Amino acid sequence: MSQSLKRYRSLLVTYLRPQWLRVLLLLLLLFGNIGLSLISPQILSQFIDAIGAAVSVGGLIWLALLYLGFAVLRQLATIAETYEAENVSLTATNALRADLTLHCLRLDPAFHASHSPGELIERINNDVGSLGNFFSRFVISLLGNLLLLVGILVMFFRIEWRVGLAMAVFALLSMVFIARSGGLAAPLWEAERQASAELSSFIEERISGTEDIRASGATLYMVRGLAERARAQLSSMLVALRVNFVSWGSIGVLTTIGTSLSLVLGVYLFSQHAITIGTVYLIYSYTTLLNTPIEQIVNQFRDIQQSAGSMTRIFGLLDTRSSIEDGYGEPIPPGPLAVDIHDLSFQYVDTVPVLQHIEFTLEPGKVLGLLGRTGSGKTTLTRLLLRMYDPQQGQIRLNGVDLRAMHLDELYERIGIVTQDVQILHTTVRNNLTLFNPTITDARVIEALEILGLDSWYHSLPQGLDTQLVPGGSGLSAGESQLLAFARMFLKEPSLIILDEASSRLDPATERRLELAITRLLEGRTAIIIAHHLATVQRADMILILEEGCCREYGSREALSRDPASRFSQLMRTGLEEVLL
Repeated sequence: MSQSLKRYRSLLVTYLRPQWLRVLLLLLLLFGNIGLSLISPQILSQFIDAIGAAVSVGGLIWLALLYLGFAVLRQLATIAETYEAENVSLTATNALRADLTLHCLRLDPAFHASHSPGELIERINNDVGSLGNFFSRFVISLLGNLLLLVGILVMFFRIEWRVGLAMAVFALLSMVFIARSGGLAAPLWEAERQASAELSSFIEERISGTEDIRASGATLYMVRGLAERARAQLSSMLVALRVNFVSWGSIGVLTTIGTSLSLVLGVYLFSQHAITIGTVYLIYSYTTLLNTPIEQIVNQFRDIQQSAGSMTRIFGLLDTRSSIEDGYGEPIPPGPLAVDIHDLSFQYVDTVPVLQHIEFTLEPGKVLGLLGRTGSGKTTLTRLLLRMYDPQQGQIRLNGVDLRAMHLDELYERIGIVTQDVQILHTTVRNNLTLFNPTITDARVIEALEILGLDSWYHSLPQGLDTQLVPGGSGLSAGESQLLAFARMFLKEPSLIILDEASSRLDPATERRLELAITRLLEGRTAIIIAHHLATVQRADMILILEEGCCREYGSREALSRDPASRFSQLMRTGLEEVLL
């Protein structure tokens, strides 16, 4: 429990410290509200006693106006407090969302393979959203209500010590009851958040596969799956609400007991001529006011119970560490990269090898044609070059530097990859091409589009580079999307380029148009091309053929093509596409 409190305190300090001025203002407004709450009943008590004492109408009007003035001030303070609390809450939760998103983006592919996008969206958005009250009100409101509680008890003792003692015992018993029932619902709310995450994950996955689901006639099956998960989420929520009602529903009982106690004490002391009728009202008013901090404290504990599950899941996500550790930053000279792979073996799961004892050297500025059937390990090799995974055995060196020694940011800057799956972002054409790099000028962007023959497409855009693109509805053909991916590489200017079946989605005319662009892109750069077409292989200097994760053949393209016994020569004779596809 002490460890959890430390984590909660750390979360508050991290996201509220940058807003200390707003938090200070929120505290001042809270203290002002408490003061006004304690003063207002005093004025009404004097008003009641003044009526009994036959005070002039002018005096009564003055007391009434004074009370109205304090009431208006209290309402204004409440409005300002609510406004500032929402500001603090939204600022803190948005900062936490940004940190969680960045953390998830830095985790390795193995993590994302076991966590669906829907589940991560639930954690980053909804789980964080449930912490809004925790950031804006939990500590401040808890402190404020405790101070209000103490202030009311002080007022009771000032009125009459027996009233103070009775109400102090009542408040103490109420707080003990709250503390006893405080943690009952926390694990149940955690289960509810997990059920909600599973529901979101199911919806996200099924919506993304709508076409396949409809084509296969599985619509009703998916609806049944949705109903089952929605029912599970509803059931877990109802269980949590029932348990939570133990503390929340007891407020009515506590209020009734407190009110009855105050009336009995007031009537008794008035009958003994120990207090005035105005003081009887004052005792009743303070007792009613006493219920407010008790109710608020119960509500705060209820909210913390509801958010406890979200906090546990957020802490669990923040505690997740990538298996890929950043290197210490050994520098690599500029220019094309030499690739040296020594005794490389890798497997995604135990006992299922994907690559076995791969070994080759690619000189700077050379082009490697990487061939092999589907499942032979070609794409896995490119993932290892990008350090999406680390091999279980062997080394990958760029210009003699082990990948593990490089900073990941520098590695990603020096290597560029184009695949057949192009991600179009929901942002402007400029941002889609520059990937939010502000140093790339519009002139360079337009030049890249002209090189790729996309100038007519660019001129058709209604707002030029400021035109918004939408994934799945941007108006781009598959070929145009692929050409945009090449344009990104022109603008990134990497030292090593990986083309992973990058022209597989292009029609012959577009592919021919792309040949000149690829030639210019590869000038002065090292390249690895996963090839399925003869034309692409012809530009390679070296050939590597993978079969079942092993290196079947490696050598110069010219030497292998002249050797009739080589595997590459056989592929050239029989037709590369027919053999590899």
